[in-house]
Amino acid sequence: MGIGPYGGTESCAKRMSPAPLNDEQVAAFHRDGYLFVEDHFSPQDMERLLRVARVDQELAAGATDRFDTEGRVSRLSLRYNLEGEDSYRAYARHERIVEPLEQLLGSDIYHYHHKMMMKEPHTGGAWEWHQDYGYWYGAFLREQMGSCMIAVDRASRANGCLEVLRGSHRFGRLDHGKRGDQTGTDPERMQVLEDRLELVYCEMAPGTVLFFHSNTLHRSAPNTSAESRWALICCYTAVDNTPFIDGAAGDFSPFDRWDDERVRVAVQAHEERLALAPD
Repeated sequence: MGIGPYGGTESCAKRMSPAPLNDEQVAAFHRDGYLFVEDHFSPQDMERLLRVARVDQELAAGATDRFDTEGRVSRLSLRYNLEGEDSYRAYARHERIVEPLEQLLGSDIYHYHHKMMMKEPHTGGAWEWHQDYGYWYGAFLREQMGSCMIAVDRASRANGCLEVLRGSHRFGRLDHGKRGDQTGTDPERMQVLEDRLELVYCEMAPGTVLFFHSNTLHRSAPNTSAESRWALICCYTAVDNTPFIDGAAGDFSPFDRWDDERVRVAVQAHEERLALAPD
């Protein structure tokens, strides 16, 4: 599925600094519109992140429900700023996310937002076919934007993993409209693209990441399994592609990139704060 990166399967704890993506990985991203990076974060780090997220009442309180066309619900909790040192903002600053994405987009980048996606067992709804730029087009002039999805727990076909159409980013931005409580692409055009392009199921072990272009078509099926599917998605834009409209959400300014140790310390501190919080 992916190309072994950053020293193969070596533990993150042993890596001192991020290495650049190789030419093959960069070429794969531009050809396919996405790039898997396996073993990017350790299973232990993902276990801790999931443990924190599941007991974090602030995360839960900020979550919103999104209904698919059949009325099933998925939840997401989204933040536009990097102020504070909680676990999710720490990963959004992580040099192992930011620096590869800058390499793939060919530009320095600003943080746009990050969100925890929560599909619970048996009830988690589908996400309709869409492009992220289909959502973001109203505020940004160009598609020089991208995201990194971190598999916090295991993503499988049974629990509604992400699905992408290989090479779909090369067709540009498609028209989008309302699909249930979501925004989705034109069904007639989607049928043509589904007939022509390869469908890829993004089954991901905890710690695998997926970098993908803002025009890459993706969706996910409902969660029909007994397992949850949680993922943290961090979204960015090129520094010369900030919103052209006043009042757009987001804090588009330079930000510090954090290394493995600083992120790990922030997550541990977050976990300790939650453990000490009164009932």
